[in-house]
Amino acid sequence: MPERALNKIRILIADDHAVVREGTRQILQQEPDMEVVADAADGEEAVRLTASTRPDVAIIDVAMPKLDGIAATRQIKSLYPDAAVLVLSAYDDDQFVFSLLEAGAAGYLLKSVRGRELVDAVRAVYAGESVLHPTVARKVLNRFVPATGSGSRSRPADVLSERELEVLRLASRGLSNQEIADKLSLSLRTVQAHFSHIFNKIQVGSRTEAVVRALKEGWVTLNDVP
Repeated sequence: MPERALNKIRILIADDHAVVREGTRQILQQEPDMEVVADAADGEEAVRLTASTRPDVAIIDVAMPKLDGIAATRQIKSLYPDAAVLVLSAYDDDQFVFSLLEAGAAGYLLKSVRGRELVDAVRAVYAGESVLHPTVARKVLNRFVPATGSGSRSRPADVLSERELEVLRLASRGLSNQEIADKLSLSLRTVQAHFSHIFNKIQVGSRTEAVVRALKEGWVTLNDVP
């Protein structure tokens, strides 16, 4: 069995409210496959502790002192692209969502979610899945579509294989890995391998980041998205 499979999901919690950090820690520590390795009271500490503890998932608040969640996410993803950032915020403003996804966050949850939803979201972003509320998904996708003819975009064939592009287009429609596997008559393991190759080729750590990149490059259009 690979060493990775024996390890728990290593989690960092960053929030300036101690009671939120403690409550989140209690919820996650009850899960047999999760371990909270650090908690931070501000954005600078979050980046510093990410460097020293190398978590698999960083749960980040938006409003934090010294360095806000957007800047902290950007630094974490720049320095440690394999770390998945899950935003847990009291704010549902679209601009926060857009800015955090541009910074590299894999998901965005509100603090009103139940403990089970948070646990499921941690497992999802760890597995490279996207965690976005359906009501904002379309707005988010629209936000990242470039203007016609703007910028220099690479051809998908120069970066991804035909099958990888097909998998990515289905991911942009919100299909799970299993649904993609069923749609393409592939095994779940094969779909997971395709995502792993996609992430490595375009240097991202989640499906959300991959879809955003594909939209920016024009590899995926809004016609691909329901």
